Amino acid sequence: MTDEVGIDVGGKVGKIMLDAFGDRMSPPEGMHKLMEDERYGRKNGRGFYLYGDKKKGVDESVYEILGVSPTNKSISSEDIAWRCALQFVNEACRCFGEGILRSARDGDVGAVFGLGFPPFRGGPFRFVDQVGAKEILGRLRELEKQLGPRFSPAPVLEEIARSGQTFHGEDPIQPGHSRGNNSQTAPRATA
Repeated sequence: MTDEVGIDVGGKVGKIMLDAFGDRMSPPEGMHKLMEDERYGRKNGRGFYLYGDKKKGVDESVYEILGVSPTNKSISSEDIAWRCALQFVNEACRCFGEGILRSARDGDVGAVFGLGFPPFRGGPFRFVDQVGAKEILGRLRELEKQLGPRFSPAPVLEEIARSGQTFHGEDPIQPGHSRGNNSQTAPRATA
């Protein structure tokens, strides 16, 4: 996806996200290395993948630029999946807690149909309800210790883990009242 949109676009958006949301949205370490090597993706035929007459597949030279090895299996596939899912779920929870969403249902539908959240999981809020807020919170806290503020739990997750409420069900938590002191948000435009 990064190659299709443009690595240069990702670099520009990364700076905007960092300014708006602080360290929890800091761009990946290797982004500047890719930009210095003029890897902009499909648009200039240089990205993570090979383009043109070249053999299709991953451009192996990108590993050297990023200083990583494709054979380094220090992180399991399951851990990678959890990291990706938890970051997505956590940001959805921030939107809910800050009142950006009208309901958990709206967030679930939007995430599945608009952002590619796995449909069989029902959306980020159904996922939290199925797995359990305490489990999600524990995993986020562990990742926060290892990887920093990108994984700082959303205040609403802490609240429902403590209260036993859920996003769906008989006594669902309501959006917009769980902003917390540690959420750093961009200023909102007013109409």
